[in-house]
Amino acid sequence: MQRMLAALKGRSRDEKLGTFIGVFTPSVLTILGVILYLRTGWVVGNVGLMGALVIIVIAHLVTLATALSVSAVSTNMRVGAGGAYYIISRSLGVEIGAAIGIPLFLAQAFSVTLYAFGLAESLQIVWPAVPQKMVAAATVLVVALLAARGAGLALRLQIPIMVAIGVSLVALGVGIANSDPETIRLTTAFEDPPGFWTVFAVFFPAVTGILAGISMSGDLKHPDRSIPRGTIAAVLVGFVVYIGAAVGLALAADPAELVANNLIWFTIAGAAGVLILPGLWGAIFSSAVGSVLSAPRTLEAMVADRVLPRWLGSPIGRVRGPGVPLLVSLLVALGAVLLGGINAVAPVLTMFFLTTYGMVNLVAGVENLTADPSYRPTMRVHWAISLVGAGACFWVMFLISPVALAVAVIFEIGVYLLMRRRALVAPWGDLRRGAMMSLVRSTVIQLRRLPNDPRNWRPNILLFSGDVQRRPDLARFAAWLVQDRGILTVCELGVGSLERYAGFAAERRAQLDADLDELGVVAFAEVDVVDDFVDGAVAVAQANGIAGIESNTVMFGFSDKLERRVSALQIIERLALIGKSAIICRTVPHQRRASRREIHVWWGGLQNNGDMLALFAHLISLNPEWRDARIRIMSVTSSDMMAERNARMLDRVIQAARIPAETEVIVRRSGQSVQSVIRERSEGADVVLMGLRTNQPGEELEYARRLEELVEGLPTVIFVRCAGEFRGRLLGDHQEE
Repeated sequence: MQRMLAALKGRSRDEKLGTFIGVFTPSVLTILGVILYLRTGWVVGNVGLMGALVIIVIAHLVTLATALSVSAVSTNMRVGAGGAYYIISRSLGVEIGAAIGIPLFLAQAFSVTLYAFGLAESLQIVWPAVPQKMVAAATVLVVALLAARGAGLALRLQIPIMVAIGVSLVALGVGIANSDPETIRLTTAFEDPPGFWTVFAVFFPAVTGILAGISMSGDLKHPDRSIPRGTIAAVLVGFVVYIGAAVGLALAADPAELVANNLIWFTIAGAAGVLILPGLWGAIFSSAVGSVLSAPRTLEAMVADRVLPRWLGSPIGRVRGPGVPLLVSLLVALGAVLLGGINAVAPVLTMFFLTTYGMVNLVAGVENLTADPSYRPTMRVHWAISLVGAGACFWVMFLISPVALAVAVIFEIGVYLLMRRRALVAPWGDLRRGAMMSLVRSTVIQLRRLPNDPRNWRPNILLFSGDVQRRPDLARFAAWLVQDRGILTVCELGVGSLERYAGFAAERRAQLDADLDELGVVAFAEVDVVDDFVDGAVAVAQANGIAGIESNTVMFGFSDKLERRVSALQIIERLALIGKSAIICRTVPHQRRASRREIHVWWGGLQNNGDMLALFAHLISLNPEWRDARIRIMSVTSSDMMAERNARMLDRVIQAARIPAETEVIVRRSGQSVQSVIRERSEGADVVLMGLRTNQPGEELEYARRLEELVEGLPTVIFVRCAGEFRGRLLGDHQEE
């Protein structure tokens, strides 16, 4: 022991700590603290020995699961300053780290207040009328002043304090041995005792000492080894001591005395009671200093990650370590004094710590399940232990107070959304991508096993966009069609040598991503280099997507160049052979009308494109920009008899499709072209949808010219070619009648 003391005394500021001094000692000193001395008897008296043992077991199981989770994560990474905040932020991202880091900071600051109230209660032995709030506030100030001078004094006193705690436990044991054993009351002796979970909430801060060692991780020589060994050892030692104390107190005093006398340890110890005070006061001092050192470190770590303003991490004068963080911690601890006492502070502390414990367990469980190649802990813990521990934390929070749990969740979601809004960029990777990849893989495998059905069909569009900045409405219409539910891939094709343009393609993809973000279009950006536009587009379309969510529709812009339109038609015919539908979209910028928007669909009836035309019109109308748009489905015929037939057919379509649309059949005059009818009726529409016919090889040039005539004088036009497996069945079975 003398060697330990000498080592602590001579420790330089830059020297790192080992397992015993850096983790086990601060953890066990915090565990064997205020609750052990001043509330264990109260717990036994209120819920009986059996209830007390159940509380101790549940609390330690939650803590042991968390200790194992912490051990697993800490052996996979070098835990930096901030302890639990560091673990969560580096695993789940800075946004979730901030959402948990703030409650963690509050828990550490409130802990100082808890220990201060413990000192105030213990002074009742010599000063029965002690003003507890004043003494607690003074204690907070003194502890903060000691922390401002550095952690040296607290570290040098750790071993003597541990010895004093051991002596106090021996004194209690002697007192129990000399007392007349009581009849142990296994259950509560009172008619209207506090609820089980209320008592649990007061007790739980007793087992939160494991974060004391983690919070000092920045000062450890080997945190990956020290944290698991020291933390688990401290939890097991604390469990044995609390079980022994609960049984001993139940033997030595009746329930009424245990509840009424918070200083029952001194009564039972008798003449040896004076030996208990050094252990109690030493544990209070050590735990309070540990907490007042941990809280600023957590705050400082959040400032370093830009979660909080920089001024919160500023130094003050000659204060060693973080000055403003220490001052903020002091103010929070003083504010908590207003809560009134141990029984008031402890439940608030419990909720804060359970939130942190739950997230630490969740991190370890998800890391294990995700199984990223980078997750290689030297101490492995089964994912079930961590996830059960996380579930237990949130379940216990609910049992203690559903309202408090709801408030905590709302607060944390609010912080998370605020951090997302600030769009903080963290220079480290985390497990979210791996977790999402694992989830996507599992989902896609399940999706592959499910049969395709027309009722589940939605467009997954591959858009060959060209320069998005030149034709932004093309990307917008594609996004409106997928409705942020299908998959939209926006692809730029570069024709040339891959060796020459590979680096350029990466730069263009980054720029395309930025352009899509600026437009507010949610899409995957892709830039491919091909030797030939037609062959390259077909190859890219075939390869796009993965099993179950391949692109089923390929979209092109309407080119002003005839040869480009011919190429697009050639590609469409080849894509039809592999069951991919196609769209050619000619966008026309125009001001949005104050009146109701109109979407016109021209139904030909010969190419089986009609169901997709009507469905696309409906999908466009579901977007906020097109809400309440009027859909008109129209058909052109050359005779009244055909007009009646088409009218009945369109009515069946609308009824089967359940699309709010108007129908109209126009009989064209003798000598009047279909193009002139369409232009006459739709020149005032907002968007016009028409079908594309099938072309035999060599017919593309003539049809490309005809398309140019069709769009003349019209607003935005969307040409559609339905070639998928559900051709003619996307709206139901009306066409089989």
